[in-house]
Amino acid sequence: MLKKKTFFFVLISLIPLSFILTQCYNAGAPENDPRGQLFAGSESCVKCHSDVYNSYTHTAHFQTTRPASADNIKGNFAKGFNILDYGNGLQVAMEKRGDSLYQAGYMNKKQTEAEKFEITVGLVNAQTYLYWKNDQLFELPVSYFTALHGWANSPGYDATRVNFQRPILRKCLECHTSYISDLPQAHMQVGFDKTSLIYGIDCERCHGPAANHVNYHTAYPDEKKPKYITTYASLTRGQKMDACAVCHSGTKGGFLRTSYSFHMGDTLSKFKEMTFLPDDPSHPSPDVHGNQSALLPASKCFIMSKMDCNTCHDPHVNQERNIGMFTQKCLSCHSEAKHNFCKMAPQIGSAINNYCINCHMPQQSSHVIMVGGGSQGKTSAPYLLRNHHIAVYPQETQKVLDFIKTKKI
Repeated sequence: MLKKKTFFFVLISLIPLSFILTQCYNAGAPENDPRGQLFAGSESCVKCHSDVYNSYTHTAHFQTTRPASADNIKGNFAKGFNILDYGNGLQVAMEKRGDSLYQAGYMNKKQTEAEKFEITVGLVNAQTYLYWKNDQLFELPVSYFTALHGWANSPGYDATRVNFQRPILRKCLECHTSYISDLPQAHMQVGFDKTSLIYGIDCERCHGPAANHVNYHTAYPDEKKPKYITTYASLTRGQKMDACAVCHSGTKGGFLRTSYSFHMGDTLSKFKEMTFLPDDPSHPSPDVHGNQSALLPASKCFIMSKMDCNTCHDPHVNQERNIGMFTQKCLSCHSEAKHNFCKMAPQIGSAINNYCINCHMPQQSSHVIMVGGGSQGKTSAPYLLRNHHIAVYPQETQKVLDFIKTKKI
């Protein structure tokens, strides 16, 4: 009987100790992180991972959403370059008013509505802009498109009328922000708590909550094995692909629960109704916009190897415009010694060191996003994105050969 009492006393005494240890690991988490006490905030990564963090802040992922300002809006506000003309007297002007930037709609030079640039979305191919009206987010009617080097209709907008009332839903934000919390719906309106917004894709959006990890390694700095965090290297190939597919899996298939709760190592099928239908039923293949996770696995390179997204992409480095670097990734696997080298090499010559990507992963027009510079169509341009289905594209190969011949490379 005495032994039982002693055992019970020891067991009870251990419970508070385990509770204290857990609280210790959570102690460094910022109280104001809207995701909860298990999150430490990306700034906490700087102490141990400063090089990676400082590099990552320059990437398109990190900067995919930011508070709008003159420093990060690419479009021109100068007179003569700040008007998008829809025809029939309709115009939208991008204007500086004091310290703020506005889009203003005009009908026969009379203002009909004006809203402020408040959030910038996008960095490389295009920028779209959002504004707050109370607790709702709306898309401004005019975007900036890199291919046009100027203003054009925002994606999905009717080119015959000016509309400031297109609401932004959670689905848009889940791939362009790290977090925002919903407010209870009122009168079928989707509202958000703007104080909870975490811009861009931060460290913990991909790596998961890190408060325990940060606190443990702060207490034990000599411990080099990562604790209380899921490392990319520990994942299976499927888990690695799913980590990217959360946002890069196209527009089909709805999330069963918010993708904000997806953490590295999770299985996407638990979160999303998976589908293999094309994004646009009028086109047989998945669209090049946002559906890389469906295009890449269909490639022979993927099927015949152990490659995943990280084989070519380093998410911590701003490398998206370095075509030569991506070509070197191809040549690291394809060589004469392995008997899998490009059959066009004799015709392409030394230029093959730069043009693998353009032949086998060409930039193609999205059928989901269309670009138009107003109703007159004088400044329309295709919205080009790189096709992640690695294959032979004879027309693209001929373009490269013609280019080489012209430039005498």
